[in-house]
Amino acid sequence: MRRARHGRRRLTDRPNERLAGRGPEAPRGPDGGFGQPWTRKAVGGRRISTPQTSGYSTRIPAIVALAASAYAYLEHLKDNINSVADDGAGTGGFSKDRAINVLLIGTDKRSGEGNEGYGDKDSPGHADTTFILHVSKDRSNATALSIPRDLITDIPDCPTQQEDGTETVIPGKQGTKFNESLGQGERTPSCTMRTVTELTGIKMDHFMVADFNAVKTLTTAVGGVEVCLAKDIDDPDSHLKLSKGTHTIEGEEALAFVRTRHSVGFGGDLSRIEIQQQFLSSLMRKLSSNDTLTSPTKMFSLAEAGTKALTVDSTLADISKLRDLGMELGKLDPKNLTFATIPVKDNPAEPTPVTVVLDDPKAQSVFQMVREDVSFTAVKKKEKKEKAAVAARLKGERADPTEVRVDVYNGGAATGSAQTTLTWLQNTQGVLKSTQLGNAPEELAKTTVEYGEEEAPQARALADMMGLPASALKPGESVSNSQGLPAVKLTLGRDFKGAGIPLVAPKEAPKGVNKVSADKTVCAK
Repeated sequence: MRRARHGRRRLTDRPNERLAGRGPEAPRGPDGGFGQPWTRKAVGGRRISTPQTSGYSTRIPAIVALAASAYAYLEHLKDNINSVADDGAGTGGFSKDRAINVLLIGTDKRSGEGNEGYGDKDSPGHADTTFILHVSKDRSNATALSIPRDLITDIPDCPTQQEDGTETVIPGKQGTKFNESLGQGERTPSCTMRTVTELTGIKMDHFMVADFNAVKTLTTAVGGVEVCLAKDIDDPDSHLKLSKGTHTIEGEEALAFVRTRHSVGFGGDLSRIEIQQQFLSSLMRKLSSNDTLTSPTKMFSLAEAGTKALTVDSTLADISKLRDLGMELGKLDPKNLTFATIPVKDNPAEPTPVTVVLDDPKAQSVFQMVREDVSFTAVKKKEKKEKAAVAARLKGERADPTEVRVDVYNGGAATGSAQTTLTWLQNTQGVLKSTQLGNAPEELAKTTVEYGEEEAPQARALADMMGLPASALKPGESVSNSQGLPAVKLTLGRDFKGAGIPLVAPKEAPKGVNKVSADKTVCAK
């Protein structure tokens, strides 16, 4: 310790320190900030302040050792990560200032450690279980949208990077099952990502792929997840044997649970989706519980299992990026996570349907909700408010569809749109007084509905059917239809997407869409 003349310590030597007990703030050590810790002891019959060295010099190597261990562990986790090129199919990375879309793919691939004993060991697998995980821009809510594996769709051509760095294009396939977008024809997860974007219009940021072994190791790492059965199940195909009631399952038993389908619901893939949604809801609750978050053992086990079990796209293959994504996902309250399934119906082309097709326009409404970041749960609205005078156009009485008279004109939409819209209005909406159609004199950027004051209830009803915003309504003068009666004039602009496809996302999921909140326990039937 440096001393001034007359044996006094120069306070100017350490301008940020005060002698212990002299001022309002005693000097702090490594944990507090201002240099060495100090203590008072007796010297020559009086008490002076001296540096406290006991324990301080030994802390430095301990901290260095801890930092080195942490670094070594992170490097170890980094080595665990398996990655596959995204081949430009994704956005290239999520951002903290916008919504996040992650494609979660469960493959039934039989090869690899922990996947033995489940049928054809040489099978390249399929996109057996697929979810679009959409997390809202403000992180207040999320939607996990299931894509049925037996959905008939088109698989686009897939530019794919080979191991030697060259690129090849894997040919697409029209009118085939969605699950063939992975594994079959040497298709990689980037092909599944392209298929999802083409199907839904939703651009994905990342993908994660899990195999059978991932289910076993992740559930074991968190100490099991709780599931509920409304009946006894003994499924010889999945090897699930559980009695009615609540159970905590992990490992092989957890895998059997998510694979079972013949013993639940109608015994098909849609029934299996429901039981998988129940399982994932329970897993989310367990991951966010204090029981997991406050247990170092579980957190280390989870980090180890997660990095080994998942294959991620190449833009996410970094511990820091995975951590950042995890932190963004961690902001979500499970009660605002909704599991839903893409609306589908039996394939009409099959005498005895085993596959499904999109149930339009319900499916398109669901896709639009995700694209425009509309929540499936009751959280705060994020859409911009229209000016009061414009919004008021949608307020008021609605005419019965049978009383709506509308002339349809094409003002920039695809050729034939006026006719298909008129047919759709007549056959599905009950608008039987629509008889006149044609081309508008000029193109319009936006679809519009022109009407006179007396026809306002008809215009509002038409806007509801078409999914039009208040700004599309243009009050003015009515037009005369082919019978000389006043009618509403609908002009389809360049923004028109098709009959029955709304131009604004609905504020809630269409009726009939299967959905359940992640904070709810649902017993499999």
